[in-house]
Amino acid sequence: MDRINVIAIDGPAGSGKSTVAKLVAKNLKFLYIDTGAMYRALTLKAVKEGADFNDQEKLIALSKDLDVRLVESGGDLKVLLDGNDVSEKIRSMEITAKVKFVAGTAGVRKNMVRLQQKLGRASSGAVMEGRDIGTVVFPDAAHKFYLDANSRTRAERRFKELKEKGFDVSFLEVEKDVKARDASDMTRKVGALKKAKDARLIDTTDMTIEEVVDKILAQVKDIR
Repeated sequence: MDRINVIAIDGPAGSGKSTVAKLVAKNLKFLYIDTGAMYRALTLKAVKEGADFNDQEKLIALSKDLDVRLVESGGDLKVLLDGNDVSEKIRSMEITAKVKFVAGTAGVRKNMVRLQQKLGRASSGAVMEGRDIGTVVFPDAAHKFYLDANSRTRAERRFKELKEKGFDVSFLEVEKDVKARDASDMTRKVGALKKAKDARLIDTTDMTIEEVVDKILAQVKDIR
């Protein structure tokens, strides 16, 4: 099988994959694709439309015509929904609580995977992170990594991130949410979170972001 010039990075919430993927992409001068942000943008659109999250046909219709763009700006990734910057809005606890309904809908994932594959194949090289990149979106990726950490460490990272962004949340609330997301991600019928058989596992619990980035870069020398 020919390998496509994509580095797939999967893992649960708080494993560090977003920050790591962004830095790996910057180092390699690759396109960075945050698939989780794409699902969050769709969730925000559904909220704005007043959609019933149990109405799968409505969610599928919204995903079919979704206008979402990922744009690099000053070293940060801007998420544009219908031309508007929603980078902060999609990280709220409200969106986090509802994204599972969107991500767990088969028709939605089919449309989103198609869009993600289009973005990856159109690039000269991409680092794509999410839950099912190495298993579903790009099983033929040149390199696959699965990042993980214990649940408390992941909750602490998520809590710090939200507080720095000004969200009024408690640690217990965040810890509960992280565990709920794990359960939802790992048990959904389509695109479930799991390690690809040929992915390399990296436990980031006691590692700095820089150490994780360096470890990945050392293993993808053939892709530069």
